[in-house]
Amino acid sequence: MRKSKSPKKHDKDRDKEKRKAKHDPNTHPLNLPPDQLRQLFTAQMARQEAEANRSSMSMDRDTPEASEQNFVNGSSPPVTPSKEAPGAFPEHPSDHSTNGTSNASDERSPTPPPHRVTPHKVDPEACKAAGNKFFKAKDYDRAIAEYTKAVDAEPSNPTYLSNRAAAYISANKYSQALGDSLQASRLDPKNDKILHRLARIYTSLGRPQDALDTYAKIPNASTTDTAAACKVLSSIEVAENQINSEEGNGNMALWSIDQAKQTLGAGTPTPRRWQILRAKANLKIGSANALGEVQAIAQSLMRENPMDAEAIVLAGRAFYLKDDKPRQGKSDYERAEDYFRQGLNLDPDNTDARNSLRTMKKLDRARTSANEMFKRGKYSDAVVAYTESLTIDPSNKVTNAKLLGNRALARIKIKEFDEARSDCDLALKLDPTYSKAKRTRAKATGESGDWEQAVKDLKAMAEENPSDAELNKELRNAELELKKSKRKDYYKILGIDKDAGDKDIERAYKRKAAVLHPDKTMGDKKKEEEFKDCLEAKETLLDPQKRHMYDSGADLMEPGMGGMGGGFPGGMGGMGGFGGGGVQIDPEMLFNMMNGMGGGGSGAGGGGGFRFAGGGGPPRGGFSPFG
Repeated sequence: MRKSKSPKKHDKDRDKEKRKAKHDPNTHPLNLPPDQLRQLFTAQMARQEAEANRSSMSMDRDTPEASEQNFVNGSSPPVTPSKEAPGAFPEHPSDHSTNGTSNASDERSPTPPPHRVTPHKVDPEACKAAGNKFFKAKDYDRAIAEYTKAVDAEPSNPTYLSNRAAAYISANKYSQALGDSLQASRLDPKNDKILHRLARIYTSLGRPQDALDTYAKIPNASTTDTAAACKVLSSIEVAENQINSEEGNGNMALWSIDQAKQTLGAGTPTPRRWQILRAKANLKIGSANALGEVQAIAQSLMRENPMDAEAIVLAGRAFYLKDDKPRQGKSDYERAEDYFRQGLNLDPDNTDARNSLRTMKKLDRARTSANEMFKRGKYSDAVVAYTESLTIDPSNKVTNAKLLGNRALARIKIKEFDEARSDCDLALKLDPTYSKAKRTRAKATGESGDWEQAVKDLKAMAEENPSDAELNKELRNAELELKKSKRKDYYKILGIDKDAGDKDIERAYKRKAAVLHPDKTMGDKKKEEEFKDCLEAKETLLDPQKRHMYDSGADLMEPGMGGMGGGFPGGMGGMGGFGGGGVQIDPEMLFNMMNGMGGGGSGAGGGGGFRFAGGGGPPRGGFSPFG
């Protein structure tokens, strides 16, 4: 029979009822403060010990009073263990239970809930104050962290977003700052401070027009406020005008872009549009270094976006203007065509790709046709063809420099030496690195009669490029021509061209003799000497072997050049070694001298003919006429 509660027990019940209002019945004991948890544990141990003592006297001791002893300090009302009471301790195991088994009381005891932390409410104003403190201390990362807590607590508060944007700016994170400022301006569109900050962010990101549009929303925005954005916008407009104008200057465009870049925020990448402009400015410059920068910009853009048709076309134009022909692999024109076609596949309406491909094909056909005329000896026609080719694409400086160099060579063939030198000067103006134009100019200078200046020019080039075998050979040829120019000029004496035939020589001699013959110039020593020169010229030029030796300069080689057999013209046998001083003649030059002379064996005093150690003549290389 259950005993009634004593007055003392009723007092305890009233105390627990009072404490019930202060304690959440769903709170797990593990969530209690340490002191209460310690007291609860002590009371639990005392309860278990008391129940163990009573169990020997009575088996029915599980009363509400006993259960109430489980909680102290009025933290919780008594709770009957059940699955519906997640905050209660399970009852102590029954005497009849065993390890690994369960009974009815076990089924009534719920599993303790997981540890649960009561969410702590964030005070956004406190976070903002902490963020301001870190911002003033220039600890921007921690300031951003505090402002982020405030934003998370109140996402619709524009002040918190604006403050975090300021911290992002100071941390050089302009893209994140832009996002916060845009959101803040949407929440508070009339806030001048937010709009000022947004405009400055646009300027730092290289978006001057957006910055000016934002300033337009601020009633009292001053010229000082808008100065930076106006400067950027003006610089970019100048660059575009320089690029798009035929008379524009690529270097001026680059300078303007650099001026605009000075306003970018630290660590801010160059806007894609500015990179495109920089590449186009370098295309306008057209030098080897400038074209290399174009390729670097195009490759960088293609790495970011392999489908960027505009960048692909830029790469194609760089190869087209570079116009190099490596010994192996594709030429630059072939590689340019690949890029242009790739750009058209990605963007069939890309006019730059279509026009560049069409122009390149037209220029290549015209240049090939002009070169073929030169090879066939149609030099006057070649000059006309090169001139027409130069009108196809004035922007292609490298190719046009080569066309001018080739036209100069054709003009040398038709004895237009002054025009040839002018072409070389124009070629070097277009491409200062085009060394062949310097060599062609020296050749034109020499052919015009000024071999002394030609030798000076070639020597200067040889000093800069001592390992250039072709250049050294041209220098030796020029030195020989210089020696030839200082001897008697038989053609000039007779007043005939160097390609004059025997009949022309006979007629020229008769005309001179009719005036200078001693019978008609009795006592005039000067006239007598002139007549002797005419006779000497006729005898030399009418003798095929003597004329060839005279034209080739072989008659200028001194006796000390060793191994010359009987010397000139008595014999050519045994041209063993060429020691000694005099003009240095390389084997190819000698081969050219002996060409057409029957190998030196016929009519030259005998000998075994002219042979090289390799069993034949040297390769017939020489100056390549085409750039």
